[in-house]
Amino acid sequence: MKLECRGILAAALAPMLIWAAGCHSHHIEMAVENRTGAAIQLLEVHYPSASFGADRLAPGEVFRYSIQVRGSGPLKVGYTSSDGQQAQISGPTLAERQEGRIQIVLLPGGAAEFHPKLAP
Repeated sequence: MKLECRGILAAALAPMLIWAAGCHSHHIEMAVENRTGAAIQLLEVHYPSASFGADRLAPGEVFRYSIQVRGSGPLKVGYTSSDGQQAQISGPTLAERQEGRIQIVLLPGGAAEFHPKLAP
């Protein structure tokens, strides 16, 4: 291949390589596990710029969801227990461009454990 053709090929491929290198999408895999001993309703997980949830989570059930954080702020979990009590729990602070996973374990009495494994 002539030197001129190699230069043209390199010039054509450079934008594609730059685009591919800059297109990494930062996601956090969430897992919410119900260890309250009873079914819960109206599960809501709020994080900076968005939220997700489920209508019902059976005892021992795990709800999985993938998020992408925009901005920074606290992770908050809310749900209604089987006896009608509202639980509101604050978790770790999340920031844009973090990735990894967070396990949220819902416990009896409106308590929760947060197990983050995040990279900045």
